[in-house]
Amino acid sequence: MTREEARKKAEDLVRQMTLEEAASQLKYDAPAIERLGIPEYNWWNEALHGVARAGVATCFPQAIGLGATFDTELMLTIAKAIALETRAKYNTYSAHNDRTQYKGVTMWTPNINIFRDPRWGRGQETFGEDPQLTAQMGCAMINGLQEKRDGFMTAAACAKHFAVHSGPEALRHEFDAKVSKKDLWETYLPAFEACVRDAGVEAVMGAYNRTNGEPCCAHEYLMNDVLRGEWKFEGHYVSDCWAIRDFHEKHHITEAPEDSVSLALGAGCDLNCGCTYQRILNAYEQGKITREEIDRSAVRLFTTRYLLGLFDKSALDEIPYSAVGCREHLELAYRAAIESCVLLKNDGTLPLDKKNYHTIAVIGPNADSTAALVGNYNGTPPRAITLLQGISDFCFENHIEIHYAQGCHLFDNTPPKKPHLGYLVTEGVIAAEHSDLAILCVGLDAGLEGEQGDRGNQFPSGDKSDLLLPETQRTLIEAVAKTGTPFILVNASGSPIDLSAYEEQAKAILQVWYPGGEGGRAVADILFGNAAPQGKLPVTFYYNDNRLPEITDYAMKDRTYRYMTQKPWKPFGFGLTYGEAQIDSVQVDVVEGGKESCFVEKKEQGWRVTIADKVFYQRAAEEGLGITVSCSAKYDTCVSEAVQLYVHVNGTPNEVPNAKLAAFGRVQIVPDAKTVRRFFIPANAFTTVDQNGRRNADGNGADIYIGFSVFI
Repeated sequence: MTREEARKKAEDLVRQMTLEEAASQLKYDAPAIERLGIPEYNWWNEALHGVARAGVATCFPQAIGLGATFDTELMLTIAKAIALETRAKYNTYSAHNDRTQYKGVTMWTPNINIFRDPRWGRGQETFGEDPQLTAQMGCAMINGLQEKRDGFMTAAACAKHFAVHSGPEALRHEFDAKVSKKDLWETYLPAFEACVRDAGVEAVMGAYNRTNGEPCCAHEYLMNDVLRGEWKFEGHYVSDCWAIRDFHEKHHITEAPEDSVSLALGAGCDLNCGCTYQRILNAYEQGKITREEIDRSAVRLFTTRYLLGLFDKSALDEIPYSAVGCREHLELAYRAAIESCVLLKNDGTLPLDKKNYHTIAVIGPNADSTAALVGNYNGTPPRAITLLQGISDFCFENHIEIHYAQGCHLFDNTPPKKPHLGYLVTEGVIAAEHSDLAILCVGLDAGLEGEQGDRGNQFPSGDKSDLLLPETQRTLIEAVAKTGTPFILVNASGSPIDLSAYEEQAKAILQVWYPGGEGGRAVADILFGNAAPQGKLPVTFYYNDNRLPEITDYAMKDRTYRYMTQKPWKPFGFGLTYGEAQIDSVQVDVVEGGKESCFVEKKEQGWRVTIADKVFYQRAAEEGLGITVSCSAKYDTCVSEAVQLYVHVNGTPNEVPNAKLAAFGRVQIVPDAKTVRRFFIPANAFTTVDQNGRRNADGNGADIYIGFSVFI
């Protein structure tokens, strides 16, 4: 069904509704209109990394881990699997007349906000700090969720939170994010633009906060000038949950709920997650909104429902419940976990040779933690293989003895009757002393970093206060290190943690994010060499003593790899693997009249292409540029790598300080063969954004860097 066909059906349906009926459909928990054959529908559902909050579903790695894969093809496949499970659940729940929350097919995902500050608790929900990576991964997820089957979308995606939103969590309901036009168009809007223009996302969700004084769920510039005006968005706009109530209770820009209804509906916020649109009829009676505004939003919402085939019979109705958590999806979750894990340090100890170890200690608060697998906005995995279980299963099969010790609590939240602070450390020390190797499983979970109000923790707002592990874990690591037993750090977190203090002592450091239900199996296979870590950092890992701007400061200066002036602990795009690959040659597409002014040279970190001719540069800024890369394995080992291409425009003060990611893609490299792949750098990578937010091709040339890591 085309959008035009769906809209006409929606218009015909809404035309038959009374005022009261049409108004009732603008709430997330829309009631049935039996006389028109419309069943109740709850718009609120989540699918950040699997169908969430609706019981059992395949749990893929948390979004930040998916970002670390740098693999849009994998993301597309995962999103298709999530869409199938979404429909399977919808079909079976509907058959039992259960149409309540988390049972629909409108998924409020992906979160494409930019992870600009490493302390932000919800950064784990994003694909990282880079607009290009976020845009490409977000588009892949949207395309997978919205894949058409039998003429209808399998599910509807929602790009959130529009548009300038990334903390602080404690202030989000009252906060005004002040941002320059340059930062707005250079950092905060590009991923949303791609999701709308390139992927055709069906919904956009407004943020809680204000941006430059206007609330994001009634923002005339963002919603109408940009989203529906410049970008031609035709889907529906939904508020974050209870965000419209914040207009009068927190932001104090309106005096009463009816005024908030008028402001939001007038600006084009079609659907209210919350309670304020319960006052729509009051606002209408007071002359603050019109019937036309109500009908406009109702038509947009029913257009989506028609596009989803919710009033038509189709093959989507036949997707069986057996799709949920099926073997194929579990294997996909395992593969995603492998691709997401980032090896930050390795002195050659990994992969472990099972013949060299008789006893291994598995120590730490995240060793046997299910919470450390699933992150937030998660479903219940059909099976949750913890790090301890995955390692223990491997060791049992290979006759290696395991000593397990919790070692400490995740943070200092031990029960009131605890013997003393750190009372579990001794057991961890004993386990290490009696082992050939210790695997320390440390980090955070969604109780220590996450959304405001998820649950109480030592960081009550959801944001972190620093970039260090909780003190209890630091004490444990130091105690185990003193035993002299070699140890490996396995860190589970959804955000950067500064582990530099242990880099010299640890034999290896593996960042596993929140790796999903199959995470323990994947991590064990990486440790013992059945698989190789393949992830790259989608965020900068700062030193804790790097002086970061205040989290309330939305200027991009000194934030993320594109703007930072200090040396990070580990840079964006970094990630080791087993084996080693190299880029043997780089070939630039011939551009008329420009071949003589394009210089290709091999550098220590990779390759650099210099465009010194202004005519050549202008052509690239108009049409983009193709680059063919040839890779090979250095040794007799297959290698999976992520080729990354960065661009820096020369001759303009408007360019960001450091080269910016312009294109990327995974390559599978086998011994004794060349792997050749062509990459396309889009035209806008050769443009810059001026202080007024305008994008221009104002340089006189550009440098392009190609490698397996970032150039800064």
